[in-house]
Amino acid sequence: MASSRTMGIFLILLLAIPIVAQMPTEKVDLDAIYRIKDEGLNRSQVMDSLSYLTDVFGPRLTGSPQIKAAAEWTKKKLMEWELTNVNLESWGPFGRGWANEKFMARAISGAGSFPLIAYPKAWTPGTNGVVEADVMTAVVNNDSDFEKYRGQLRGKYVMTTAMRDVPAEFQAPGRRFTDDELVNLSNQTVQSPRGGGPGQRGGPGGGRGNNAPNFNQRRLKFFLDEGVIATIEAGQGSGGTVFVQSGGGRNLTDPPVPAQVVMAVEHYGRIWRMLERKVPVRIEMDIQNKFYDGDLNSFNIVGEIPGTDKTDEVVMLGAHFDSWHTGTGATDNAAGSAVMLEATRILKATHLKMRRTVRLGLWTGEEEGLLGSRAYVTQHFADRADMMLKADHAKFAGYFNVDNGTGAIRGVYLQGNEAVAPIFQAWMQPFKNLGMTTLSIRNTGGTDHLSFDAVGLPGFQFIQDPVEYNSRTHHSNMDVYERIQGPDMMKNAVIVASFVYLTANRDEKLPRKPLPAPQPPARQEQ
Repeated sequence: MASSRTMGIFLILLLAIPIVAQMPTEKVDLDAIYRIKDEGLNRSQVMDSLSYLTDVFGPRLTGSPQIKAAAEWTKKKLMEWELTNVNLESWGPFGRGWANEKFMARAISGAGSFPLIAYPKAWTPGTNGVVEADVMTAVVNNDSDFEKYRGQLRGKYVMTTAMRDVPAEFQAPGRRFTDDELVNLSNQTVQSPRGGGPGQRGGPGGGRGNNAPNFNQRRLKFFLDEGVIATIEAGQGSGGTVFVQSGGGRNLTDPPVPAQVVMAVEHYGRIWRMLERKVPVRIEMDIQNKFYDGDLNSFNIVGEIPGTDKTDEVVMLGAHFDSWHTGTGATDNAAGSAVMLEATRILKATHLKMRRTVRLGLWTGEEEGLLGSRAYVTQHFADRADMMLKADHAKFAGYFNVDNGTGAIRGVYLQGNEAVAPIFQAWMQPFKNLGMTTLSIRNTGGTDHLSFDAVGLPGFQFIQDPVEYNSRTHHSNMDVYERIQGPDMMKNAVIVASFVYLTANRDEKLPRKPLPAPQPPARQEQ
């Protein structure tokens, strides 16, 4: 009996041996990782690159003179680092360029005058010089409100949003992920059944109210036809933080709109309350905005480090280069662009051999809907509308993206790619001492890795600490150099460089999900 049991155990072990032997062990070149860490943590240039992009060139709205100047500097820097095929690759049409060249605003009342924190919306006109005029409120929420204000607004500054409460900030706007939050991110999400609840598809809360979908366009036309000098709305945020995006169309055929300004809620509130108390207030503004119609195309910045023996296969790293116009586009997304520039510099400075070609892509038009990266993917790999694959689609190894602010990388969103999880798990081991511990099977949206994922290419966005991103800096006037965390940027560049290096030297390309079905334009989501 004992002999039979022993023989059974022996047979089980014997059967297990070939199974274990067949399990692949993911290679991690620790000598190369050491050299990357040494260069990136001891001789970093990432903050210098960031300062040029933000302090020297400022906000980089797609189509503006600032983004073109920043791109020329970046192109020159890549050539200094001896990348090849460095180019500003044209795509388009994008539409008109726009820039705010001057802005001044102050309020005037019987008690004196005071300066105002405010910003014009992108792709809106200016005031054609200094204009002082009365200010009044006109909150138009539905069609019936048009008649309430018709004939009263000409030659006035008009406050168009009702004053809101401004709660105290009892919690700091900046934070890092907790261990529990990272564990939650690593768990697979399960969608609840649709329907039945307010706001869900099919539920009573899912609509847009009683206004037609084009109500905002008709409201802007009403203000324009009524002859307002400019509309003013209270900004989201508080403490002097103002979130501002666009207020007009960038196409030559788009309808005209009035000048539009977003004001810090604290200053907006002071004027609002004075008007409630029948205290007359005048505003003086000088808004000088300029449209650029000479070139309706935009560009992506590209450059390469050639591979050794798999030169026709490509691994890419990238980030969006454009920003909004009120801050200097630091966390969104000079941070990502500077990290990718630094990762590229590290790979050149360490003289590490890479089998596959490494290609950097810095995208424009991301803020308007991932336009630059989508144009690039369509031109080089596949059009997601018909999924007709180009030759380079099969030679693509992987794409890595950074676009969640200044926060330290804590892991990777896998975009549902289960097969890549054990590979990245092995690659993360040398970076657990930098806080990188988490793989999330989830999708994450809103940035350029989606352009690659949409045509079946392995594209990944890193998980980053939120820091002050959504609470303070994202699309705001506080998106500036001072909000950047230098040590996080250095760590991020090291991690990106390492993942790119390991992808470039892996025997096989990164595994892919099944090809997606074609997505006709009506189904495509930004």
